[in-house]
Amino acid sequence: MLEKLPHALGKALSGVRAGAEKAAFHTVAAEAPATLRITSEAFADTAPIPARYTADGDGISPPLAIAGVPDGAAALVLFVEDPDAPSPHPFVHLIAWNLRPEDQSFSEGAFAGPAGDGARHDLGRNSFQREGWLPPDPPTGHGPHHYLFQVFALARPAELPASPGRGALLEALQGNVIARGLLTGTYERT
Repeated sequence: MLEKLPHALGKALSGVRAGAEKAAFHTVAAEAPATLRITSEAFADTAPIPARYTADGDGISPPLAIAGVPDGAAALVLFVEDPDAPSPHPFVHLIAWNLRPEDQSFSEGAFAGPAGDGARHDLGRNSFQREGWLPPDPPTGHGPHHYLFQVFALARPAELPASPGRGALLEALQGNVIARGLLTGTYERT
């Protein structure tokens, strides 16, 4: 959808970004130790996300693995945000909550999205107000976008309404995160 914005408009907005300091990893969970490891066999930390996982490709969610879940974790949350979006808050690409509290992996396409139904998970609303994976789709000319794949281990399961949005998730994370992890992927349209 954002690929339809004129290149000149994307370039004009290139300095307008929500900011990484507004991401959950750096706000409501900032005090928790960063001892969780989140990785992808599709891209390395701070490397480009292959087009296959974006709006320019198949749009499926990338494969992910979570390790280092501490004993006593009640649940995991996977939260993907784009802090480079030209908006007041980071753009939400995925909310998956109350995942099993153990080391685990998710195959590509594991989360519902435009490319398919994925597996069953408790999913929240992305910034397009749909449950599931929202593939990276930055405006042309806006520069590189950083996609923050954030994982949180919770002391107690998140009590959220069906299909929660960003605000409800941030409230549920407040004071409930015992460990966190971060994987950053990039994507840019020139």
